[in-house]
Amino acid sequence: MATSGTTAFTLDVADIIEEAYERIGSESRTGYAIKTARRSLNLMMLEWQNRGLNLWTVKQGTESLVSGTAAYTLTGEKLDIIEAYCRTGSGTSQVDYSMERISVSSYSQLANKNTQGRPTQFYLERVPGSITVNLWPVPDSGSYTFGYYYMERIDDTGNSGAYTIDVPDRYLPALVSGLAYNLALKDIEKAPLAPGLKQIYEEHWQLASEAAREKASIFLRPEVGYI
Repeated sequence: MATSGTTAFTLDVADIIEEAYERIGSESRTGYAIKTARRSLNLMMLEWQNRGLNLWTVKQGTESLVSGTAAYTLTGEKLDIIEAYCRTGSGTSQVDYSMERISVSSYSQLANKNTQGRPTQFYLERVPGSITVNLWPVPDSGSYTFGYYYMERIDDTGNSGAYTIDVPDRYLPALVSGLAYNLALKDIEKAPLAPGLKQIYEEHWQLASEAAREKASIFLRPEVGYI
């Protein structure tokens, strides 16, 4: 038998909501039912960001540094910085120097926070809606570029059921299972289903997250003298 020859299956927000309601033996018949499901989906996106590093949300960014300026506030969709480097030069002469992320405690104990030079360390200051990068030493030139890989906030579901969700298709089973679980929590008649739905949700999440993990090999070599 012939197969379809296509690999484009996905679900939009309306399909995800409909499937989740069906799993708890209900239907999204009213506007409020759809509204409350979208709200639960948005809360789930925040929950997923709290579960750790989601590789599909990792993006690359750069910031041109200004001589004498230590602090740089990044736009609100940037949740965290995974890796960072300081770039000097350009084209074939550019060189990227890795930078160390330090804690607020280490940053506070720096004897002279106004020391200038090529930045080698950074401290992230978090406030609601944005993060601020504090560099040390403070750039002594405007020729540096701060390059970084950051974790981006997952897009909201929006107000239309026709939007697709901002997650890879392999996460759709976990997304539907998680929404079904959250919808059951909201309905006193469906609440007895919640423990079983929670278990299915966690199993689907585990399968998806393991499939999406970093596949690169890591090699550790102890130095001479270490046991």
